[in-house]
Amino acid sequence: MKILMITAEAVPYAKTGGLADMVSALALSLHRAGHDVRIVMPRYYAIDRSALRLIPEPMGVPVGSLGEQWTAVYATELPGSERANSGGLPVYFIDHEQSFGRDGVYGSPAESDFHDNPARFSVLCNGAFQLCRKLGWFPDVIHAHDWSAALAPVLLKFVERRQGFGGTASVFTIHNLGYQGNYSKDYFPALGLGWEHFFASGFEDWDRINFLKAGLCSADALTTVSPTYAAEIQSGEHGFRMDGVLRSRSGDLYGILNGVDTEIWNPAKDKRLARTYTARTLAAGKALNKRALQQRMGLPEDASVPLIGMVTRLTDQKGVAEVFAPTFGCAYRLCSQIALQFAVLGAGERWCQDEIRQLESKLPNFRAYLGYDDGLSHQIEAGSDFFLMPSRYEPCGLNQMYSLLYGTLPIVRRTGGLADTVQNYDDKTGGGTGFMFDYLSPQSVFDTVCWAVYAWSHRPDHIAHMRKRAMQQEFGWSVAAARYADVYEAALKKLAR
Repeated sequence: MKILMITAEAVPYAKTGGLADMVSALALSLHRAGHDVRIVMPRYYAIDRSALRLIPEPMGVPVGSLGEQWTAVYATELPGSERANSGGLPVYFIDHEQSFGRDGVYGSPAESDFHDNPARFSVLCNGAFQLCRKLGWFPDVIHAHDWSAALAPVLLKFVERRQGFGGTASVFTIHNLGYQGNYSKDYFPALGLGWEHFFASGFEDWDRINFLKAGLCSADALTTVSPTYAAEIQSGEHGFRMDGVLRSRSGDLYGILNGVDTEIWNPAKDKRLARTYTARTLAAGKALNKRALQQRMGLPEDASVPLIGMVTRLTDQKGVAEVFAPTFGCAYRLCSQIALQFAVLGAGERWCQDEIRQLESKLPNFRAYLGYDDGLSHQIEAGSDFFLMPSRYEPCGLNQMYSLLYGTLPIVRRTGGLADTVQNYDDKTGGGTGFMFDYLSPQSVFDTVCWAVYAWSHRPDHIAHMRKRAMQQEFGWSVAAARYADVYEAALKKLAR
């Protein structure tokens, strides 16, 4: 199949979260399976043009009421794809200075959500169709990722199928239903659709436009990133007002668990670690990496206490208030009442960063790095005994899978992809791969961490077997890629009917 992935981000070019990892990993897996996969995304200011090749001749992109916008197109091959027999996987960058020549993907510190995002991503989605014409390459499937690419299946359904894309089906993936792209309807004319499509396309949302809702209503097939999350988002609690739309399309909605790039996340060959290790050398490898992490974070070198790791965005979704909020969160109680150490890597909301600094000043067994450091994230996964992930909701989650592969036992809330990947500890048999709780509160986080620490101290044989069991889990992309190929086939069959 010929598959075009339309996305606002992809590693290693632009990343704000797991979306970027998923797009590149899925594209690469499909490419290695023999499909003709290509990616199109914006050329942001931070993406160096000198490392790309310019495709000759400018490309005109019609952007509704804004008229034709002239863009350049650059290209490269996705790193790692050259190992496949069929050559490199093309990545195309639409270069439009007015839209993308700035810092940030969706916003910046000065403007958290760029006011002209509807026009920016209209350039991306309309430009994707123009790119296909420019290349003389028409995909069997357009796979649009998240709200920023949701205009593409709408354009395909209402405009482009009459203009050369009659055999192209669309798949739309929900990476996080909480981000929907909701803006004033004054931007609607810039999308390339007539007002007669305002309601029919699904864009109307309380007299505003909602990109994600339009994608949900218009795509031939819908996917999201774990089976449990696919069920959860059809409920009022997790549906972010879209649960009715999703229930109406439940027959076209598939929950497919994201995979992990095991070339990068593999303790047996991870060069970021103090010592690589396997399930056979787990005990010695974990001990050496724990000591190295304690040194790196400025924690006492003490093998006798468990080390809790946390790598997270400091946002409400991740349950950070229940851990870090002043007088409310449980972090201070954990570190002052329980014999443990706590290492945090993250960035996000200012109040949370400020409180973490306060905790560091008060607690000798609590240390944090505020920002993002890729090497340190690997070191925390390898050097920690437990990994805390108390998410309010979690579409898929990757860190709990990284933790399992590194023999670090997750402490998680039973939601979304966390419920699909972690098996709860059975204190009678020693079964399971982690520790789970249901209701999110400071007390439930505190109690579950205490449960894990108790097992670490009093059931070391259970912990040892859980670690080995965790490292035997399979989270590669090949199974997920095969399921996406099945969804593409289903979308094409639906189109043919």
